[in-house]
Formats: sequence, C-alpha cells, structure tokens
Amino acid sequence: MDNYINKDYTIDNEQLARFAKAMGHPARITILQFLASMDSCYFGDIHNELPIAKATVSQHLKELKNAGLIQGEIETPKVKYCINRENWKKAQAFFDVFFKNCKEKTSCCH
Repeated sequence: MDNYINKDYTIDNEQLARFAKAMGHPARITILQFLASMDSCYFGDIHNELPIAKATVSQHLKELKNAGLIQGEIETPKVKYCINRENWKKAQAFFDVFFKNCKEKTSCCH
C-alpha cells in the first residue's frame, strides 16, 4: 500500500469530491457554463435559455447549489442565479492541485 493513501479523508478532498460530484452531469456543466458567461446574476428560467427540460432544471440547480457552486434567490416572480465566485475559486484551486499532483508516465502498465 502506498504511504500517501490514508483511510481518513481531508476536508479539502471531501470538498473536491462534492464539487466533482455536482459537476458530474452534462446538464450541470451546461448550467455552470451559462451562468459563468454572465456579467451579473441571471434572472429568469434557465430552461428557456438552455437545451434542458424544465422538469430536470430544478434538480440540477439544487445539486449545484448544495455543492456551493451557485447561489440562487427567489425574487418573485423570478429566481436569481449566480456563480458562487468564492467557491468557484476554491473548486479551481482544488482541481488544479489534484491534476498537478498526478504523476506523468508514458504508460500506467509498465
């Protein structure tokens, strides 16, 4: 067993896993890309802007919000959605460290 593997997960690894899980669906990636392209928060129904069925949008938004990647507030009659910029930066840093720590090899089987 490698020395760097530990049965206890770090808080950073748990957070990285939450971000990765939330981003683990193409619809959620599409929603994140859409919101990230906005100069400000988006007011309206995302299903009108993206090729995602209305019935599934709210569940995807809920997952992204629970992971902390987006923020949303109800301002009747619409809902405001934004990228959570603080957590967005954390996610980027966690993924950067994760991918930089991967050893480069020509083949994993040799």
